[in-house]
Amino acid sequence: MTFLQQTVNALWLGSVYSLFALGYALVFSVLGVLNLAHSAVFMWGAYLGWLAATQMNLPLPVAGLIAILGAGLIGVLLDIIAFAPLRKRNAPRISQLISSLGVSLILVKLAQIIFSAQPQFFTLNSSLSQSIPKLPFKITVIQGTIFVISILSMILLRLLIRHTRSGKAIRAIAMDSQTAALFGVPVESFYRFVFFLSGVLAGTAGLLYGLAFNNVLPFMGDSIALKGLTVIVIGGLGNIEGAVIGGFVIAGLEIASIAFGSSTYRDAIIFLLLILVLLFRPQGLMGEKTVSRV
Repeated sequence: MTFLQQTVNALWLGSVYSLFALGYALVFSVLGVLNLAHSAVFMWGAYLGWLAATQMNLPLPVAGLIAILGAGLIGVLLDIIAFAPLRKRNAPRISQLISSLGVSLILVKLAQIIFSAQPQFFTLNSSLSQSIPKLPFKITVIQGTIFVISILSMILLRLLIRHTRSGKAIRAIAMDSQTAALFGVPVESFYRFVFFLSGVLAGTAGLLYGLAFNNVLPFMGDSIALKGLTVIVIGGLGNIEGAVIGGFVIAGLEIASIAFGSSTYRDAIIFLLLILVLLFRPQGLMGEKTVSRV
């Protein structure tokens, strides 16, 4: 496998990891707590896309839109059930983290009951699995599409956060929610909006991941959940740009470990990097030393 081919593989896979990790980072940057149900929303995004495409026979773009919006609504429901009641009681962040873990287990169990534990597969046009011609490397149509959609999604999120009134309100709440409320910002409404965005990011990543490997399972979020956490720790907890960079770093290490060694060691190498970062740069590559959230 050539260096160019390895780079291409890392880019399209890293774009999915970054997209997934952005949802983690977004919630953490605003609420200061990890949403451990994020991987379950990721899994449900894949299932909703599969359900709409294969069981309802909808065109893949329409099925994808249903999956993404559905995952966003699950994100809102997650806030209503797991976070908002504890937030109103000023419960410690560790309570919210445990609550999100409980909801995650429920969502995974519901997927098992509804869809069974057997893998489900998308019925894809054979042309999507073919390599794009006249390129000096191998990349399928679906992989190229995944990369483009992921990059566009990340660009749109950055534009939203940096250049819109809603984005400014979200940044104000992240800095100091009480002060933002005093200036008339509807804090609770924007918490819902943040969870909707996080769900959209998770659902998009789940749908793309399911399409890339054509394999949808109730436990598909488990492995990427650990990678997502590693990504945001390496990039810097709550740092949006760091989550993007971390996703590509993790994918590059994963692809390199497979190319030069064995897939058996890829997770070990990633978590070794995580330990080294925690030991020598706990704030992450782009984080700040003042970050002290759960």
